[in-house]
Amino acid sequence: MTSQPPLPVPMAAGVVSLGGSASLVENAEGGRVFIHGQLAYVWDVGDAATRRFAAATLVGIQAATVAQIATGFGVDAVTLWRWRQVLETTGIAGLVPEAMGPKGPSRLGEDVVERITELRAMGLSLRAVGAAVGVSEFSVRRALKTVAVPKPVTVEAATNIQGPQALPEFSAPAPVSEQGPAPMQPELPILPVAVPRAGERSAARAGLLAEAAPVFAPAAKVPYAGLFLAMPALETTGLLTCSKDVFGALPDGFYGLNAILIDAVVRALAGETRAEGATRFNPEELGRVLGLDRTPEVKTIRRRINQLAATSKAQELISALAAHHLNGTGPNGENLAAILYVDGHVRAYQGTKKIGKLYSTRLKFPVPATEETWVTDAHGSPVFVVMAEPGASLAGELRNLLPELRKAVGDERRVLVGFDRGGWSPALFKHMDENGFDVLTWRKGTTADIDESKFTEVSHSDEHGEEKTWSVADTIVDLVLPTTKKTGEMYPMRQLSRIVPAKGKGGGTRQIHILTTNRTLPAGEAVWRMGNRWRQENQFRYARMHFDLDSHDSYASSDDDAKRLVPNPAKNASYQKVLTARKHHAEVAAEVDAALAALRTPPVGAKELKVVVTSTMHNTITKPLWKAEKDLLAAEKAHKKIPAKIMLGKLSPGQQVLDTEVKLIHTGIRMAAYNTAMTIAREIRTNTGYAKAGNEAHALMRQLFNQSGDIDPTVPGFLTITLDRLPTQAKTDAAAELCEHLTTTKTRYPGTDLVLRFTVKNKAHSYIE
Repeated sequence: MTSQPPLPVPMAAGVVSLGGSASLVENAEGGRVFIHGQLAYVWDVGDAATRRFAAATLVGIQAATVAQIATGFGVDAVTLWRWRQVLETTGIAGLVPEAMGPKGPSRLGEDVVERITELRAMGLSLRAVGAAVGVSEFSVRRALKTVAVPKPVTVEAATNIQGPQALPEFSAPAPVSEQGPAPMQPELPILPVAVPRAGERSAARAGLLAEAAPVFAPAAKVPYAGLFLAMPALETTGLLTCSKDVFGALPDGFYGLNAILIDAVVRALAGETRAEGATRFNPEELGRVLGLDRTPEVKTIRRRINQLAATSKAQELISALAAHHLNGTGPNGENLAAILYVDGHVRAYQGTKKIGKLYSTRLKFPVPATEETWVTDAHGSPVFVVMAEPGASLAGELRNLLPELRKAVGDERRVLVGFDRGGWSPALFKHMDENGFDVLTWRKGTTADIDESKFTEVSHSDEHGEEKTWSVADTIVDLVLPTTKKTGEMYPMRQLSRIVPAKGKGGGTRQIHILTTNRTLPAGEAVWRMGNRWRQENQFRYARMHFDLDSHDSYASSDDDAKRLVPNPAKNASYQKVLTARKHHAEVAAEVDAALAALRTPPVGAKELKVVVTSTMHNTITKPLWKAEKDLLAAEKAHKKIPAKIMLGKLSPGQQVLDTEVKLIHTGIRMAAYNTAMTIAREIRTNTGYAKAGNEAHALMRQLFNQSGDIDPTVPGFLTITLDRLPTQAKTDAAAELCEHLTTTKTRYPGTDLVLRFTVKNKAHSYIE
């Protein structure tokens, strides 16, 4: 049997469509709601209770989405949600509007306000002042702000308080400030049921919803409310804007691009960066931070990330993030593109795929692994990353990386690039200098020491104002270019030498040398910048511990290029044989020379000095040398025949490479999460009076992210987050100062027009004044 088609909607004047099945008609006589053309609800003018009952019931039967019903009835989703809560708890009687105006005579007369002011000036607490004059703490707080006056309350505004609770006797005029009106501080329900989104989920399954918008409901004691503190810092990373520019949007569905990215970042800040970590959170609790009824499941996260990876724009996202980062201003107003550090990072692989081996300096032996080339700014914050070719050197990767760095910098200004000895190449140094990049690296190999008379004391004040001094010799050295050894062309570079303690237990000193193409950089700053490269190593270490830097976010792989030329291991083995033959030849030659010298020398005490050496005697002594020479020539000839490179298919058939698109997208998210965390930690150090911030800023930051609190969207245009108190007063005070600073940024929650405001509860009440 065929299904019966729905009845048409009424053709009345002024009809408002509520989805595809319901419609609303309101005029001077009242209002009516039609469902599939049939009259379902009707009310007269002024019958607000029935009107609210109709709206709440339409949500319950899922006649349309919450957003459609709220728009049709001219209210917001939060008000509609409250009507639903009141209807479920007290019935339709709770929907009757309360009378406007105060409920009784005010107890805050002029004499009472004057007495409150006197007692407060004496240092009494709010509770003690209230007990002394016989009013509540809330009345004391209002009296201290301004003279209390009656404030009329509209019918609709009265419903902004959860449930059938009585309004306060008086409402003080809200003080005007840059942060907007002060919150009314209503009593918030403790962990109420999340706003139902069943209608939107149904629409998403039918392909009728691009993405679900964030909707916040009033709630107290919300776990992970501290994650809202990350939103101002997350905005500065550019992750959301760059992702929108690169990918546009995800395919239609309940969880859009913003929801997937914010979910990944807040999970990383809460300690679970991998998709599997979503199972370690209560989805409804973390969903309140996203403004959704629950967070996406693991399969949804993987599917959405794979949809982004299918566009093959992961590296474009990394480039966009780098450009956004480098074109910003550093914490102290410095140019973030002025100094960059580059280093390779080996990511070990423990799976069953046949992956090529790389030497891991951390593990001290070759392991199946992939290599990434990372770029960080002067503070060690990640800026850019590329997946290096298997077996590629840092010098080769640097040469290939220069066009991307120039594109990220955005202009022709010179950039100082620091790296370790893995990038040693005089030809690379010349190439970088010609393309607007200054080199800063350690000198590789042995070289003659600098005369100690050339050493002078230099100094530099770091970003914390601490002055550091070194004894440095500033000289110019000539490096031989590998491609011009026959012609003898030299490349001059500036060398900064230092005297440091020698390695080992023997004591003594040795000289280390820094090379740079920048002739104007002060010697003290150059030495400090080179030592500052360890911040990049610290970033690797911190990200490995807290952001799963080495995790494998995708188990997909593909066959490596079988025709790709790779270093031939047999070449190295044959060269070792040549070295062994040369060493043996030198040892035999020394022994033969000693034997011939002894043969030509007459014995001690001999009467005649004449010594006869026959050909047979000479040949007998030099025979081992002839054999050593023959073996050396054979080893060199065999080494020359072996090709330096060989096709990968012959050396390691079936070798595979891991997927890079999914990994790069997760890496971009982790870079944003890392920079978000570093920004909040830096704000704790610089904008709070926390005495232990120098050592415990990161620990306090992680504690704040996991702190519970209240979510209050009742003030139009604002989303107020009130954190619960921390274990100690010092930490609570630091959190309050941080909240005050973050509030001044006027950050809007992504995807909404709600301005975020932050505060912390005090001992006696919900908010710190």
